[in-house]
Amino acid sequence: MKTPFQTTVADGIAELVIDHPPVNALDCAGWQKLADELDALGRNDAVRVIVLRGAGRGFCAGVDIKELAAHPERIVDVNAGNYASFRAVHRNPKPVIVAVHGFVLGGGIGLAGAADIVIASSCARFGVPEIDRGAMGGGAHLQRLFPLQKVRHMYFTGEMIGADEAYRLGSIERVVPLSELRDTALSIARRIAAKSPDMLRLAKESLNGVEDGNLEDKYRWEQGFTLQAYMTGDSTEARAAFVGKREASFGG
Repeated sequence: MKTPFQTTVADGIAELVIDHPPVNALDCAGWQKLADELDALGRNDAVRVIVLRGAGRGFCAGVDIKELAAHPERIVDVNAGNYASFRAVHRNPKPVIVAVHGFVLGGGIGLAGAADIVIASSCARFGVPEIDRGAMGGGAHLQRLFPLQKVRHMYFTGEMIGADEAYRLGSIERVVPLSELRDTALSIARRIAAKSPDMLRLAKESLNGVEDGNLEDKYRWEQGFTLQAYMTGDSTEARAAFVGKREASFGG
C-alpha cells in the first residue's frame, strides 16, 4: 500500500500532509501508519513543532467505509488505528498544529480535536456522520472543540458546521482563505519552533495534565459502543446504503 501521507522536516518544523485521494479516508493500515509517523516525529530531536494538514479536496473524511462494508470484522483494527493516531497527536511531546480545509469528518475530527492549535480555511466544514454510517465515535474529540449541546446536536443529526461558526464558538485559532492556510500554519509553527525545546515539552505535558478528564480514556469508552453498534443489523444496512449510494431502511 502506498503511504497515504508525505512528511518533510525543515528548520524545526515537521509538515505532515495526508494525501490519499479521493477524500483522504484511511483504512486500518493507513491509520496505524499515520500514528507511527506522528510518534516518530515526536521522538525526532530535529522537530520542535508539527503541522498536520491534508491535500486535495479536504482535510480528512475519516475511515474507509468501503473497507468496513466489505470487512466489518476489521472494525477492531480500525478502532486501534484511530485510537493510536489521535493519541499520537494529543500525547505527542511536540506541539501539533492542525490546518484544515474542506471536509473535516469522523477521523478528521479526531485529529483536529486532539490538536494543540487548529487553523481553518473559510471553506472548512466540521462534522461527525457516524450515526448515518452505523457507528459511534468522535464525541470526545468533538467535545474538545465545541460546547456540549452543540456536540450533541451535531452527533444526533449528523449536520455539519462551517469554519465561521466554529470560530465563533472558540474552537479554532483563526479562519483564513484557503490560499493562505499553509502559510498561516507555518508562520505560527515558526514562532513556536523558536522557543526552547525543553520548555515546549514541559508546556505540552503540563497543559495535557490540567485538562478535565482523560481524552484517551473517554475515546476508548466510545469505541466500545462502536463495536456494539457494528453488531446490529441497522449498522450493516447503514454501510451498505452508503456504499450503494441509496437511502437506508432501518428496522430498529
